[in-house]
Amino acid sequence: MNAGMPTSRRTQQAGENAKHRQQWKSTLNTYCSPVFGKVSVQAIDVALVTKVLEPIWATKPETASRLRGRIEAILDWAKVRSLRTGENPARWRGHLDHLLPAPNKVRKVKHHAALPYEQVGALMIQLRECDGIAARALEFAILTAARTNEVIGTRWDEIDFAAKVWTVPESRMKAYREHRVPLSDAALAILQAMRSLRQNEYVFAGDRRSVLSNMALLMTLRRMGRGDVTAHGFRSTFRTWAAERTGFPREVVEAALAHAIGNKVEAAYQRGDMFEKRRRLMHAWGQFCVDVLSAGKIVPLRIA
Repeated sequence: MNAGMPTSRRTQQAGENAKHRQQWKSTLNTYCSPVFGKVSVQAIDVALVTKVLEPIWATKPETASRLRGRIEAILDWAKVRSLRTGENPARWRGHLDHLLPAPNKVRKVKHHAALPYEQVGALMIQLRECDGIAARALEFAILTAARTNEVIGTRWDEIDFAAKVWTVPESRMKAYREHRVPLSDAALAILQAMRSLRQNEYVFAGDRRSVLSNMALLMTLRRMGRGDVTAHGFRSTFRTWAAERTGFPREVVEAALAHAIGNKVEAAYQRGDMFEKRRRLMHAWGQFCVDVLSAGKIVPLRIA
């Protein structure tokens, strides 16, 4: 969607504070760019708009509704600037409301399908047999308990191999706060393998675009015959494992998941990120995930 829209105007529409500006950029880059990021603004039609919205309309209704409004605003701006003509394909009233259910009628998905932690080792062996960048990205996501968007956008300059740390910038974090991720030996092994194939600034570079699609990890699971679980669900798997199999405090686990502290009083006193405690936690998780690999035949990493 390349309309040449001035940054100042986008900023005004998105809101004056940095958080809103980043929300606009993040949602457009994540959901629109893979579908019509390089398409002429005049060529954007109802089919392309619904192709962006339908996959998340039921699972992420709030995000989808905001995204629709942002697409509509940009296309309205383009029409005023004579960059496109005709009906706005992202308009809701009297238009998309005939194709999509009303946002307030959509059933919100409360839980992502998660794998029981007892089955993680077996899945890791199966995953190790899969070729491709997306398989390695999924493996990395499991080992770091990170969100899909955080993983697929990982840049090489975010990785400190010497310190064994991955620093995710606030722009890619749900809470818009920088997050340091301790890297286990298993996670570092994946990065080392990817470094030998370095194509650009992204660790998990896609074949035809600079980054993988946000659906790439989920599609990898489906190709493995594991449509019963989701990539995001491994965060729940990690949390359940930590609660049932370790003695790490809840706040350490929540910090590892980059969850905001809900209690304002607790948040006021909890200023650190408990990094060293989280390092021990992620090391234990990494060992748990690859124990099956270590106990039997070690399957080498496969990328190409």
